[in-house]
Amino acid sequence: MENRVLITGGAGFLGSHLCDRFYGEGWNVICMDNLITGAFSNVRHLDGKDRFTFIDYDVTNYINIDGPLDLILHFASPASPIDYLEMPIQTLKVGSLGTHKTLGLARAKKAKFLLASTSEVYGDPQEHPQKESYWGNVSPTGLRGVYDEAKRFAEAMAMAYHRYHGIDTRIVRIFNTYGSRMRLKDGRALPTFFRQALKNEPITVFGDGSQTRSFTYVDDLIEGIYRLVQSDYVEPVNIGNPEEISILDFAKEIIEITESKSEIIFEELPADDPKIRQPDISRAKEVLGWQPQTGRKEGLIKTMDYFKEQVLKNG
Repeated sequence: MENRVLITGGAGFLGSHLCDRFYGEGWNVICMDNLITGAFSNVRHLDGKDRFTFIDYDVTNYINIDGPLDLILHFASPASPIDYLEMPIQTLKVGSLGTHKTLGLARAKKAKFLLASTSEVYGDPQEHPQKESYWGNVSPTGLRGVYDEAKRFAEAMAMAYHRYHGIDTRIVRIFNTYGSRMRLKDGRALPTFFRQALKNEPITVFGDGSQTRSFTYVDDLIEGIYRLVQSDYVEPVNIGNPEEISILDFAKEIIEITESKSEIIFEELPADDPKIRQPDISRAKEVLGWQPQTGRKEGLIKTMDYFKEQVLKNG
């Protein structure tokens, strides 16, 4: 019998790439998404195929899936600041109620469970680079707390189900990732810079641009997640590219790659914006034999044609 996987948030940027990977590995894929930030167009190429099912559903409600289930990948959540600031309650609910419902389903089906967590659990870190053992520096009442604390709660819930109910859980802490199927206007630096550069508009850098980020090409991330699923490791694992760059230098790099005439302008830094972000991936190397294979510039060049199409289509 073929393995069956439920991917919540499966029509989103990362979820849709996971649908492709697991479908390509021979799994029966159930994609569940209520499309508040995802897009059916991301999985339309799979629609109608024998081993693919799409379900339009809100995972904060009771979930029933007929038949056996071997694996649940819980990726449902708004994931960009513009989304979770516009939908704070939904973000908190999908991190808490959605995690509870999907873990309950995993228990009922005796399925393995993987939680998509985030580098945001580290908040504005006082440790650099960030190891999985670092507990973080997060404001529970700050604007970004609706996402940060939802994910921290989700991790605690996953570990509680593992310890108390014996659920076979995995936790991946995802650092900034980019690639095709990102929304052009999702508010994150990379799609925003690409959109502005390709239209020769001013590129908006927050603060003085000295804050740093580390960007992972989507294919590398998906490979890391797939390896984590296959492993027997239950503690959180950072998956990200430790190649760190300041936001100002990153804006300059996008201008160079796109051969844009854009100028850089500076705007006020948003509240609670992390000053540094760089994964320590020692655990991923040791446990999964994983490290990123795609350099940032190589990945950006691979992604540029996608953003060109999006700008032509959506402006």
